[in-house]
Amino acid sequence: MYYLWGINFNEIMKKQVLFLLLLLAGGMAAMACTSAIISGKKTASGRPLMWKHRDTGCLDNRVERVKAHDDCYEFVAIFDAADPLDTAAWTGFNEKGFAIMNTASYNLNDDDVPESEMDREGVVMKLALEHCVTVDDFERLLQSLPKPLGVEANFGVLDAQGNGAYFETGNYTYKKYDLADVPGGVLVRTNFSHSGRPDDGMGYVRYGNAKHLLNPHTQAGDFEPWMFTEVFSRSFYHSLLGKDFTSSGEEWLVDQDFIPRRISTASIVIEGVAPGEPSELTTMWIALGYPPCAETFAARVGVAGGVPSVLNGTGENHHSPQCDKVRARHAEVFSIERGNGQHYLNLSKLYNSEGTGYCQQLVKKNMEMYERENGLRESIKKRLLHKK
Repeated sequence: MYYLWGINFNEIMKKQVLFLLLLLAGGMAAMACTSAIISGKKTASGRPLMWKHRDTGCLDNRVERVKAHDDCYEFVAIFDAADPLDTAAWTGFNEKGFAIMNTASYNLNDDDVPESEMDREGVVMKLALEHCVTVDDFERLLQSLPKPLGVEANFGVLDAQGNGAYFETGNYTYKKYDLADVPGGVLVRTNFSHSGRPDDGMGYVRYGNAKHLLNPHTQAGDFEPWMFTEVFSRSFYHSLLGKDFTSSGEEWLVDQDFIPRRISTASIVIEGVAPGEPSELTTMWIALGYPPCAETFAARVGVAGGVPSVLNGTGENHHSPQCDKVRARHAEVFSIERGNGQHYLNLSKLYNSEGTGYCQQLVKKNMEMYERENGLRESIKKRLLHKK
């Protein structure tokens, strides 16, 4: 038996993994993702940021607010529509300002743990959202869970004290990379681990893409959440080719090694709090669905209507109406179905000389949303501070 905070993790893991096995039996594609953690010292507001550009074979995603229960914290997270029991959380934050995400890694494990016992990252992240307050809490959780963990991932975490870290985690061990130890105040991960086997794994070109796009803002220390959802997750810069195709005028591109991919299902930025701010101000900014075709929304805990209802899984088969809307646009971008057509994207549907591309139209709308929601957050902040 393994207990922490009075919880029998053996029983929880056993029940939740049974559902994950059903997903795997359905042929769930391997997950990828591009991500970063930004120190508050490198942002315009002084608030730390955590970014996950999600890639997954489960294209139907939803965002849910899970209420506090049985000594578990309230939290907001992204779930697969195919997981109606909310078994696995794939990025989220809780009422204490603790946030977590992951990117799949492919160069850590070297063991004989069967595939049927793997892919438990979402289970671990849900447990963390229910019970963790600090980065140190998450480390204790990793240490306390039964082994093998059934994971191979770079877990990114952030807390309300401004601490951040990646935990490159395999079935039996992990290595922590603390944000405070990085001179530049920015950590980036894709689908290989820095502590893993050299030159193994995936996502090296996307890692170069992200480093190139983030570098000017790392130098300037002016990061803001909108840069991630509206610029980086809609960029077709390719670091190996040394070319930015975003405004190139090309009509068709091969969908290979850009940050946005055919299997991209969300761009999520969790904005923490600055020193002296209440943890309730933690905000998730999310472009749900294929990010280049998506509107961006804000989500919070502890606030009435904190998660816009269009993001919830209220549709048929637990689909999010917003995700379905964006998937229809996605079908226009990836419109060729015969042969190898799925590997080609119609860039002119996103960017064109007439200015009618989805990115060109939606970014304007999304920037207005950021302005409104930032104003709302300031109102919430004043109210919370007044109560104190």
